[in-house]
Amino acid sequence: MKISERISLVKSSMTLAISARAKQMKKEGIDVIGFGAGEPDFDTPLHIKQAAKDALDKGFTKYTPAGGMKELKLAICDKFKRDNNLEYGENEIVVSCGAKHSLFNAVCCLCNEGDEVIIPSPFWVSYPEMVKANGAKPVIVKTEEKDGFKLTASKLNKSISRRTKIVILNSPSNPAGVVYTKEELERLAEVILDNNIFCISDEIYEKIVYDNVPFLSIASLGRDIKESTIVVNGVSKTYSMTGWRIGYAAAVSEVIKAMANLQSHSTSNPASISQMAALEALRGPQDCVGEMVREFRKRRDFMIERINSIDGISCIKPEGAFYAFVSIKGLLGRKLAGKVINNSLQFAEALLNSVYVAVVPGSAFGRDDYIRLSYAVSLDDIKKGMDRIENFIGKLE
Repeated sequence: MKISERISLVKSSMTLAISARAKQMKKEGIDVIGFGAGEPDFDTPLHIKQAAKDALDKGFTKYTPAGGMKELKLAICDKFKRDNNLEYGENEIVVSCGAKHSLFNAVCCLCNEGDEVIIPSPFWVSYPEMVKANGAKPVIVKTEEKDGFKLTASKLNKSISRRTKIVILNSPSNPAGVVYTKEELERLAEVILDNNIFCISDEIYEKIVYDNVPFLSIASLGRDIKESTIVVNGVSKTYSMTGWRIGYAAAVSEVIKAMANLQSHSTSNPASISQMAALEALRGPQDCVGEMVREFRKRRDFMIERINSIDGISCIKPEGAFYAFVSIKGLLGRKLAGKVINNSLQFAEALLNSVYVAVVPGSAFGRDDYIRLSYAVSLDDIKKGMDRIENFIGKLE
């Protein structure tokens, strides 16, 4: 059997692989500290779970429209107006089986074979693979730590060719916790409009920001950039609903219609009960969000302080999301038990095998001299894990 050439180019998710291996080691009785998780460790809030139970008891278990039920779409419109000063109609919203699903569908509906998609590095692991799966070409643009890992207007402009179709922005970002300012977004929007390309704005970590850093959607900067932007969001991170699989996208009706048509012939509708839970998440009490973010901030502050106190590694302070993107440049080329560590994968494997700490190699995000640690784990585990990392680095020759 021969797999299609397009799909054979797609790599498996390294973040999911690391998490799976750590879970398997735990099952085997090994005391693993897992910093690979890309999901909050909190339970879904009770009022959201209750809404799902009520829907189940009422028999809300049948098909809904392929692009999501009307009530949820209207709640999403209200959310955009309330939180982002964005006006969308019901026909400009599609609900998908997770934000990842919305992102994939957006790329699929916008790109032709050979089109180019600009992706700033470090990037979320799935962006390049989605692009390749849809027959387009990922164009990776390296950002610098001194610039806060942000794509600048100048770098964007230099990367655009006649085949460029999309630029993907992620703010707050995975893996570096980048949050773009209004001025930075305005300059990027100008380049996007001047070159008549689309922007996919992945805003899944929108609510997880710290230190009063304001979040702004690039689509809110004016009518023209709004019409050129596909905003993607969801309930997974904000409400700790990763397994419920509800994401959504907002864009001009032509793009949304295409995405809904695609869904109608692939996945059909997102799970009916999950949609009712998402409706409650968006319309119900929001106190749970603030409580979770405050706990994440405590963990972030502790983890970043510990990282920057250890010789050989360093990290800029993330403004959002729940990841630390840690430089290991000062450790590459060193040895453990006579074996040289030359890259992030070898570092991550040695760390896991030696002191039972799971991290994600930076190569998964396009930066082989970094690793990613998630602080979506308990403070006790963070303390224990950082002690082990410091002990591991102390063993390097």
